[in-house]
Amino acid sequence: MNKDHFLKSATLMLCIMVVALISWEWFLRDKGHKISYDDGSALWANKRDMVYHSNATVFIGSSRIKYDLDTETWKKITGEYPVQLAMEGTNPRPILEQLGNDKKFKGRLIIDVTEGLFFSESPGRQMEVTANLEFYKSNHTPAQKSSFLLNKHLESNLVFLDKAGFSLAAMMDKIKLPQRQGVFSMPDFPLEFNRVNADRQSIMTPEFLADSNLQNRVKMIWNNMGGGRREPPPTGDTLLKILSNVKNSIEKIKARGGSVLFVRTPSSGPFLMIEEKGYPRKMYWDQLLKFTNTPGIHFLDYKETANYQCPEFSHLSKSDAVLYTTHLINTLATEQHWIFPAIQKSF
Repeated sequence: MNKDHFLKSATLMLCIMVVALISWEWFLRDKGHKISYDDGSALWANKRDMVYHSNATVFIGSSRIKYDLDTETWKKITGEYPVQLAMEGTNPRPILEQLGNDKKFKGRLIIDVTEGLFFSESPGRQMEVTANLEFYKSNHTPAQKSSFLLNKHLESNLVFLDKAGFSLAAMMDKIKLPQRQGVFSMPDFPLEFNRVNADRQSIMTPEFLADSNLQNRVKMIWNNMGGGRREPPPTGDTLLKILSNVKNSIEKIKARGGSVLFVRTPSSGPFLMIEEKGYPRKMYWDQLLKFTNTPGIHFLDYKETANYQCPEFSHLSKSDAVLYTTHLINTLATEQHWIFPAIQKSF
């Protein structure tokens, strides 16, 4: 009797749970929400495993290259896989150092330079970079890899598993709490501003692109952050130390037969003006290329890319990302003489 009672109760609870999940999923889809992947340590580590593939180019940097590199366009034109290791709001130098020290890595590396982050000595979100690097070091058990594959399959089919938008943690993050003095906390960006695909590309939704209120909300965040700057630009010995460390990592990669290239992706409006004033090109970008003896592609040097208008001054829309990626590939092939498996089919 008791056994039957518990079985009926368990069956009832299971039915209630299934109905609740189906209803929640239907509600989110009805509101226009689309699939977005958890851009956490597990996905980052999965991409980090791919840097050794012969037909792959690795990208590091901050959020701009995550928006501006259209992964499907890259794959279609080059026949290669783009390994996206960039992280929003972070300094990519620790990842560069790790790749430099990885004796197995001897492939192609493109480093995106957002001056206020690349030349930063501030902690910012660097704990997330450290967490990803540490997770990658330990992410080699069968259980961890099986868990990732299962989660990826579920995430590709269920909207409500979007941790950035609909998890309990995400909901609690929307509660406004006073910020502790001296502690950096990431601003509350609109959900429509950043949807993440399986390649870790960040994409603005059509709703964001059509809503000036959402765009102005992000512009206000940039304004409150001083155009992305959290500290005075480095000079003197501090800048020299940064450049020396970057050069050291790059030389290790080149010595193994790898290729390294810097890109300066588009920004526009007041954001670009702040960056140009705070980080004069001659002192930072030009000096970076000269000191490290590494080529670079700056968006302002080409009429095809110089006049992009970023919806919130700092990142490209999906349609412009397709155009930017196409131009980047063309420039790599024609000016830098990079050879791609499928390039002869496109140019």
